[in-house]
Amino acid sequence: MRSESNACEDSPAALMAEVAPRSPWRVTQVETLPGFKLQVTFADGLTGMVDMSRIVHSPKAGVFAALSDPSLFAQARLEYGAVAWPGEVDLAPDAMHSAIQEHSVWLL
Repeated sequence: MRSESNACEDSPAALMAEVAPRSPWRVTQVETLPGFKLQVTFADGLTGMVDMSRIVHSPKAGVFAALSDPSLFAQARLEYGAVAWPGEVDLAPDAMHSAIQEHSVWLL
């Protein structure tokens, strides 16, 4: 049991540092490109392309159908190491990393 409290240890910044994702497949940069494509960089330095042109126009696009609007697609951002869009749409960064590591591109 601790006998004294350390305000620095209990601060929100200190707590966030403890839970910050450190996985090599965490996305650190994302750039939207024409044609429903993304250029991504991962924590381990791997870079590659995500091509979503087929999925956003597919009859089976599901939640990704909304991204067929270029202005919405352009709103891609990073959330906790994953690429995300408004409306709680995101991509699995570990699957993205694996595909890019193997093929330099993730074709959805």
